[in-house]
Amino acid sequence: MVGQTAEPRAAVLLQPFVHQVGGHSSMLTYDEHTVCKPLVSQELSFYESLPLAMRQFTPQYKGIVSVHLKKDSLGNLTLIASPGLGQPDGCGRLDSAGGDPAVTLWHRCKWSHTQVTKTFKDSCPGKMLLRTDLQYHTDSLLEDANGKQAERKSYNPWGLHCHRQHLNRMSSKHNENKLHQFLLLENVVSKYSYPCILDLKMGTRQHGDDASEEKKARHIKKCEQSTSASLGVRICGMQVYQADTGHFLCKDKYYGRKLSAEGFRQTLRQFLCNGNQLRTDLLEPIILRLKALLAVIRKQSSYRFYSSSLLIIYDGQEHKESADQHLSFPKTQGTNPSRVDVRMIDFAHTTFKGSKSNPNPTPHDGPDHGYIFGLENLIKILQNLLEGK
Repeated sequence: MVGQTAEPRAAVLLQPFVHQVGGHSSMLTYDEHTVCKPLVSQELSFYESLPLAMRQFTPQYKGIVSVHLKKDSLGNLTLIASPGLGQPDGCGRLDSAGGDPAVTLWHRCKWSHTQVTKTFKDSCPGKMLLRTDLQYHTDSLLEDANGKQAERKSYNPWGLHCHRQHLNRMSSKHNENKLHQFLLLENVVSKYSYPCILDLKMGTRQHGDDASEEKKARHIKKCEQSTSASLGVRICGMQVYQADTGHFLCKDKYYGRKLSAEGFRQTLRQFLCNGNQLRTDLLEPIILRLKALLAVIRKQSSYRFYSSSLLIIYDGQEHKESADQHLSFPKTQGTNPSRVDVRMIDFAHTTFKGSKSNPNPTPHDGPDHGYIFGLENLIKILQNLLEGK
């Protein structure tokens, strides 16, 4: 059936999204400005009925794409995205400029340390390596800018870890011809040269209304044993560019779960440290953005953002300006919103009145107080940092 589709557009080379710092669902790069992830009906329902006020705080939803698994003659697993296949006309439509739509080009992706390393190097300018104390170290040797093999270093392996697990699940459960639906979403870090990303799991409760008793108990225990209970927020992942070494420092969700309230504060401070100094210039714009989000969340009656994350993003490359530029723009420097970003992501367990995927949701009145509690504490901690406490 797939082969009979009229004029299929060129298939897209999917690559692991190298700036994935948290979560367990594999994120893939569709194009420079777009990522894709496995479609979950509850998340799709959220994006399709997104309140207008929340749009500036979520990735832009771009549609749906079909993906299928393929093995090559050597047994390598490949993921192939087929725009326009297996979905209503117009869905997932991201036409690239030029090219003959009648010609189908299947790009095969074979995942290896070398390729993921190259993907990472290609996605960021300059000589940049990732330093990490994650559990998922790689033994691959990275080449330096001259093509010589540098000392052993690790790149941020979280996205690759998620990707491997996802490929293994797909290959064990499904045959090659099965089409999988993926969501297409805005790549919210595409405009940054050296994206510094903090992934925060928000709220005092993480399990969805549909969770089994076993899953519910597991999530409650994780919350009780972490800052989710005391602060309404915990660290789920992080990467911070260190200007002094040219590396990224990375932390994962296991690190975040172990932190005390004081450890959380210290890690938040570390997220704003570039190896040379604390980026105090970023505090005010981040706080302003978080306060704007808080005002929006307070108005979202019936919404519960269980297990969703909040990303705080800034560019690790400080923009060096000349003296006369400083004279021209003395005030805007501290509050330019494009220099920082705050986005909510991961809505697979989000529930609200009128959700298409869950027509009879557990009724929740008023706004998400657990999420609000987390935001208020986050703002408080950042304000203390700004005041030098």
